[in-house]
Amino acid sequence: MELMEKFWNAAKGDIKRIVLPEGEEERTLVATEKIVKEGLAKVILVGNEKNIREKAKDLKVDISGAEIIDPETSDKLEEYTNGFYELRKKKGMTLEKADKIIRDPLYFATMMVKMDHADGMVSGAVHTTGDLLRPGLQIIKTAPGISVVSSVFIMVVPNCQYGEDGMLLFSDCAVNPNPTAEQLASIAISTAETAKGLCNMDPKVAMLSFSTMGSAEHELVEKVREATKMAKAARPDLLIDGELQLDASIVEKVAAQKAPESNVAGKANVLIFPDLQAGNIGYKLVQRFAKAEAIGPICQGFAKPINDLSRGCSAEDIVNVVAVTAVQAQNQK
Repeated sequence: MELMEKFWNAAKGDIKRIVLPEGEEERTLVATEKIVKEGLAKVILVGNEKNIREKAKDLKVDISGAEIIDPETSDKLEEYTNGFYELRKKKGMTLEKADKIIRDPLYFATMMVKMDHADGMVSGAVHTTGDLLRPGLQIIKTAPGISVVSSVFIMVVPNCQYGEDGMLLFSDCAVNPNPTAEQLASIAISTAETAKGLCNMDPKVAMLSFSTMGSAEHELVEKVREATKMAKAARPDLLIDGELQLDASIVEKVAAQKAPESNVAGKANVLIFPDLQAGNIGYKLVQRFAKAEAIGPICQGFAKPINDLSRGCSAEDIVNVVAVTAVQAQNQK
C-alpha cells in the first residue's frame, strides 16, 4: 500500500476538523470538495462567505459539506481577540491591535486551533512559510521539551534497500538556516517522534556530518557532536548517534568499517542534516536523481498540528497535506 494511501485511510478512521484560512483561494476550494467527498476531514474554510460561495460556483465545485467562517462576522471574534491579547500583552499588545490582527484569516484560524475549535490548520497556497510560522509561534507555541519548530520530508525511494524499505525521514530541509547545537538536538527529537507517530517507524536517528566518529575536526563537526550528546541526554530512550557521514549512516558495510560500535550506523531511517543548505540540497537530490516521492515539508515541533504548503502546490497537494495533518491531530497526546 502506498504511504499516502495509508495516511488517507488513517485520516478516515478518526475524522478531524482541519481549518483552511485561504478559503477564497481556487486550489483550496477544489481540494475542499475532494477532502469532504473522500471523508478525510471536516473542513472549515475561513474568509468572506459570499466570495467563497461565488468562487466555488464559478469553479463548479461542491463545498456544501464544508463549514465557512468569516472573521468579520464570527461570534468568536471577541473571544479570540481577548485570547490573543492575553497571550501577547507582555509583548506590548493592546486590545485595539489584537482586534485588528485577529481578523486576519491566518491569525483567526490559528486561534481556532489554539482554542480547540479546530484540530489542525493547513496554509501556504498564497502565504509564505514566515506568514504561517509567525502566528503559529505567537499563539500555538512549541510542544513541551521542544525548543524549535522544524520541518521534515518523508522520502519514499523506489526499489531501495535503505531506511525502511526505501522510506526515510529528512530534517530540517525547509525552516532553520543554521540551527545551534541545542536546536539541532531538538530537531532530532521532533523528527524521531514524527517517525513514531506519523510513520509507525522505530526511529534510528543519524546526526549527519562530513565526519564519522572523529574522523575530522572542525567547528561544524563539533556542533553535530554536541547536538548528539544533548539529544541523547534528553531522550535516552531514543536511538540517536553521530556524528556520521551519510554512507556510514545507511550502508552496513561502510558502517562496519567506520562506526562498528554504533547502534544506528548502517541502519538509520531518520537523517538529521547539520543545516538548511545541506538538508534542502539533500532532499532535492534524492527526489530528482532517485525519482523519490517527497512528502512535505511537514511542520513539527508545534504544540498542535499546523502545516505549510508550497505556493506552487496543486489541489491534490492540499488534499494530501490535510490528510497528514489529520493524522498528526490523531496522534496528539
